[in-house]
Amino acid sequence: MQTATITQISSRAAHQANPFPVHKRETACSSCNLRELCLPKQIGAEDMARVEQIVFARRRVRRGESLFKAGDLFNALYAVRSGFLKTTVLNDDGREQVTGFNMSGELLGLDGIGGGVHEGNAVALEDCEVCVLPFGLIEELGREIPAIQRNLHCVLSREIVRDHGVMMLLGSMRAEERLAAFLTNLSKRFTARGYSPSDFHLRMTREEIGSYLGLKLETVSRLFSRFQTDLLIEVQQKHVRILDSVGLKALLAG
Repeated sequence: MQTATITQISSRAAHQANPFPVHKRETACSSCNLRELCLPKQIGAEDMARVEQIVFARRRVRRGESLFKAGDLFNALYAVRSGFLKTTVLNDDGREQVTGFNMSGELLGLDGIGGGVHEGNAVALEDCEVCVLPFGLIEELGREIPAIQRNLHCVLSREIVRDHGVMMLLGSMRAEERLAAFLTNLSKRFTARGYSPSDFHLRMTREEIGSYLGLKLETVSRLFSRFQTDLLIEVQQKHVRILDSVGLKALLAG
């Protein structure tokens, strides 16, 4: 495939994937701090030059707005550049179930690959910006640049591993273990992105944390208070400081 053809596909796919206002990319993929999320670590200069021909758009999502909703046609994956989002589904009884929280450096939209429509909703917990990656274009590039296809397979594999972790979290852990695992996981993710592992602001409410962990709001509030009394954490509204990471991990050991 020639670069001109890739560019034509890019323009068409970006238009289909973005029914909302988008903004032209200002940072080249080669110098983007999220490069390893979208592209393989080892990619040749020639292949990178071809990728640079593509116009990946950015989209801004205001707090409370949806990036996509259940039933929307699947056209693109979204790399979170800044901000926090939650993913949700509706239970049979109509109640909302939180299925995940995504921060900068993570991908959204993988739920739509299999059936061609999104199975859940993605809602911004604060003002966010995402990079729109038209999936048809990614597939075209994958056929021409095998490393990109392998990278997508790795992303899908990590998602499967994450789902297994959530199943274990909800299926076999006690309430205090679930919250300890949640805070420990957040700490690891902040660390991976160069932020403080022990001092961070929770963008989600305690009710949303409870929905994700399968716990009642009262239980989550009681556990936060208990962890603070035990000097494991310090809490001021949504600001959390981990005082004893070893103690939190000890809870997971039973």
